[in-house]
Amino acid sequence: MNLADARTAVILAFGRMDSLFKRPLFDEWVLVKLGSEAGAILAYHGPRAESYQRRFKTDIAPLQTEIQGRKMAVGDFEFAPNAHGAHFDACIRLGPGAYLFCNNTTMSMDDIRKDPQWLAAQRPFAELASAFRADPLD
Repeated sequence: MNLADARTAVILAFGRMDSLFKRPLFDEWVLVKLGSEAGAILAYHGPRAESYQRRFKTDIAPLQTEIQGRKMAVGDFEFAPNAHGAHFDACIRLGPGAYLFCNNTTMSMDDIRKDPQWLAAQRPFAELASAFRADPLD
């Protein structure tokens, strides 16, 4: 999958999740390519366009703790149940070194999971992960 198709897939899936959740589920997301020496931001959507890059390493720390020691395959995803505020709540591995980090800037995953609408909103999230498993981001 190329970057334009990946962005479109994310936007469509998040639109479906928002509709099923009855409000924005992940109001912030970033597509990144991580490398051994440096990374690159491929796309960003959210309320912190001017500042998210400065805090990015800090904001993904709860997810890093969750995936530490785990070899994620393309299409695998993980949640950080207690990430709050600017800390990212979820990620999906999109391809070799490519990830989607998702955040709800007002609720933690624990809070989200308490809402009965979360059950329905999980389906588009899982389908998005499967789409990248079938066609990884180049």
